[in-house]
Amino acid sequence: MRPTGRLHIGHYFGALQNWVKLQNDPQYECFFFIADWHALTSDYADTSQIAQNTIEIATDWLASGLDPEKCTMFIQSSVPEHAELHLLLSMVTPLGWLERVPTYKEALDNVKDKDLHTFGFLGYPVLQTSDIVMYGAEGIPLVVPVGEDQVSHVELSREIVRRFNSFYSWKVPRERLLNAPNPAVVGSLFNYLGNYYRDEIPTWLGTTRAHPPVTVEVADWIARAVPQVASEVGGQNLLAEHPDYRSLIEFNPVLPEPEAVLTPSPRIPGTDGRKMSKSYGNFISLSESNDSIRTKSRAMITDPARKLRTDPGNPDICPVYDWHKLFSPPETLKWSAEGCRTAGIGCIDCKKEMADSLIKWIEPIRARREEFAAHPDKVLRIIDNRSTKARDVAQKTMARVREAIFKWKEKREEVAQQKSSAQNAKVGD
Repeated sequence: MRPTGRLHIGHYFGALQNWVKLQNDPQYECFFFIADWHALTSDYADTSQIAQNTIEIATDWLASGLDPEKCTMFIQSSVPEHAELHLLLSMVTPLGWLERVPTYKEALDNVKDKDLHTFGFLGYPVLQTSDIVMYGAEGIPLVVPVGEDQVSHVELSREIVRRFNSFYSWKVPRERLLNAPNPAVVGSLFNYLGNYYRDEIPTWLGTTRAHPPVTVEVADWIARAVPQVASEVGGQNLLAEHPDYRSLIEFNPVLPEPEAVLTPSPRIPGTDGRKMSKSYGNFISLSESNDSIRTKSRAMITDPARKLRTDPGNPDICPVYDWHKLFSPPETLKWSAEGCRTAGIGCIDCKKEMADSLIKWIEPIRARREEFAAHPDKVLRIIDNRSTKARDVAQKTMARVREAIFKWKEKREEVAQQKSSAQNAKVGD
């Protein structure tokens, strides 16, 4: 979540409620973070409230039931590895992919009070991808709980990861190619790659019946060509179509492809019937006072067709009834629906009952929030400690990513071996 200040009931039912369920499920290890870097993508000019808003969100998380002993909640900027992975992923992400993101084009067309013509705003899906895949582990599904409107964002992350892996997840051992028991398989691989990648392709007669030995030049060209071709056809596709190549080359994805998991999210309209949003001012915060809840509830719109007290209404199109479904017990829900349809109750009565139910629901959350809000140092200590855990995981991921790209460990071992061989030769002399 971006640090935009105190959370409202829309945040609770749209995200927090599901997060609490996930943290309590032993099959998941959960990471939740406050995206202070993401806040800069659209609000870089004014950062005065980011720190305080971060504390406010963390306080709401704790009050809503997130448990630092059951999940890792942290601040994005406390884990600088996110920025490093963002940089590396941006190197392989085509510009056109980002320019075609629907929310990017929509924001440029509709948001006029902020400067969105920046690299940061254009590249936020890449940063989002790094946020997600940083906490994946080999052999374990990486899932992202989202609503239907966010599935496309996860799909773009999958595409970015897939492209990254196609370049950096290959192992093409030279010795395996040079000593292949069946040079014809090497010849087949050579020709297949040559259909896509013809950069400095060496002359080799490996496809003739004579099957001449594989040369170092050919082996090195194959090692260069494999990731280039895989970036076009897909790493898994290459091996699926030609399983015999598995004896020569290996594909071990460096980063996991995330999977979107749709989470139930009830309709939560704002007090004016539009989507609940801070920018619309139509929300009830998790820290709202009883008086404010009643005042805002009285001002809520209802079925527009019900103009008179004696007019029957339709609760299915009434925001007040939507809220009843969230907060009221079954008997009150039935009373509201029947009373609305028969004009047995007025909208004022219906709103009053809903406000009573909302207040009863919000009281324990608000009480826990007041306890944490009285000790912001404790809240900071919690997120700082968990940020340390998140960074431990991130550092392991980045060590794996760096080695896949630059192969410094492999090069250092090679240099050390050369030095050792030279010293041994000198001793032999």
